[in-house]
Amino acid sequence: MDGDRAAGRPSGRDTGPRRLAIDERGIANLARQVRSPNRDARPPGAEVTLVVVHGISLPPGTFGGAGIEQLFTNRLDPSAHPYYATIADLRVSAHFLIRRDGALVQFVPCGERAWHAGASSWRGCGRCNDFSVGVELEGSDDVRYTAPQYTMLARLVKALGRRYPIADVAGHSDIAPGRKTDPGPAFDWARLGRMLTPRVP
Repeated sequence: MDGDRAAGRPSGRDTGPRRLAIDERGIANLARQVRSPNRDARPPGAEVTLVVVHGISLPPGTFGGAGIEQLFTNRLDPSAHPYYATIADLRVSAHFLIRRDGALVQFVPCGERAWHAGASSWRGCGRCNDFSVGVELEGSDDVRYTAPQYTMLARLVKALGRRYPIADVAGHSDIAPGRKTDPGPAFDWARLGRMLTPRVP
C-alpha cells in the first residue's frame, strides 16, 4: 500500500467462477458492452499504468437507474430530473462501470482513451486520461460500497495487471485534489489493498 492507496503490481490471481480477462483490444470478456462515443486514441507510445477509481450515482444518491449509461452515451434527458439539466451537455465516459450488485459494464476499450479524469496529475504526470483506465463504482462519497463491487474491482485490477504494466490504483480525488472528492471516505482502500495483495502459501 502507498499511504492509504493501493499501489504496486496486482497479484494477477483471479479466483472467480470464470476468469476475468482483457483481450488485446482492451475488451473485458465478462463485461456487458455499451459503446460510448466519448473516446479517442491514446498518444503514441502511451502505456496504461494507472487505474482510477471513481464513484457515481444518477440522480445523486440514487442507485439502479439508467442515468449513468445514458450520460456516458450522450442520451441523458435533461427533463427527466432537475440535476440532469446541469450535466446533460457533458461529454464524458469511463472504461468501466461496476454496479451495486457487482455487474461489470464496459463503455470504452482499454486500448483507447476514455474521458473520465479531466484536469489531473499523478506522480508528476498530467493528462491522466492518456495513461489510465477509469473505473466508475455506482455509489456516492458517503454510502458504503458493496462487497460484490470490491470483489469485481479487485478482479478487474488483477486482469488489467495481466494485460498492462499497472503500477498504481488511485481515486479521482487523488489525481484531481480540490476538484473531485470521489470515491470518497466511504471507499475502503485498505480492503481493496488486502484483496490485491498476493497470499503467502
